Amino acid sequence: MRNFKPVKQPRISDVIFQQLKNAILANEFKAGDKLSSERDLSEQFQVSRVAVREAIRALENAGFVAIRQGLNGGAYVTDLTFEHLANACLDLFLSNKISIHELHHVRILIEPEVARLATLHTNPEWNERLLMAYKGEHPPGASLSEDIASATRVHFILAEICGNRFLEALVNSLLKLSRKIIEEIRPNPPSSIHPPGLHGPIVDAVLAGDADAAAEAMKTHAKIFYDNLVRVEKDYREHGSASYRLKDEARLQGGERL
Repeated sequence: MRNFKPVKQPRISDVIFQQLKNAILANEFKAGDKLSSERDLSEQFQVSRVAVREAIRALENAGFVAIRQGLNGGAYVTDLTFEHLANACLDLFLSNKISIHELHHVRILIEPEVARLATLHTNPEWNERLLMAYKGEHPPGASLSEDIASATRVHFILAEICGNRFLEALVNSLLKLSRKIIEEIRPNPPSSIHPPGLHGPIVDAVLAGDADAAAEAMKTHAKIFYDNLVRVEKDYREHGSASYRLKDEARLQGGERL
């Protein structure tokens, strides 16, 4: 005879969380709307304020609401974006559950297709934005963070053009992970990982309307970027973060910029 497991009742706060979450997803609450007070919600759900408080805290942790303090404080519905997914992937990397190799493997599978789709969906306005982003890469005197931001705009734009919001979300998450890694290992100069002009063949192919060439150019880009990243990351780990940054300071004194 089959052994059945006892049915466990869900926690009251979990039921409240799910109802509020469903209401937000159903657009019954818009971004910026304030949820009713704990007192009002406890009366509506006919539960204790403690249960309501736990549910709202769970909503905050899941990225559905933001808690504000002060006179107009309370739980406000957030604008759901790709940021929560990006943060989740970042946490996985920081806990050593995602490696640089695995990150590259996913990027080389996804980004060539994103480039191909972007080429098929682009228009003169998007092309202008893409070209301006490319021309604005690696501005003189930029900090490391500014340099990374300038070098990733092309990727963000291609992801936005491609017409698939899930692919866009994945690319945004991958780019955030890549940025975090680069900021940690602090390559000096940044061009040691991402040389100027690396996006040129990709942009040229998109502007020319050649989807296959855009995909192939993105593959080449991904391989160069990965090889450079692994080399610099290996150097970083061999010397240790402290000594590696001392090398950075010595290079800066020699006239190199971050």
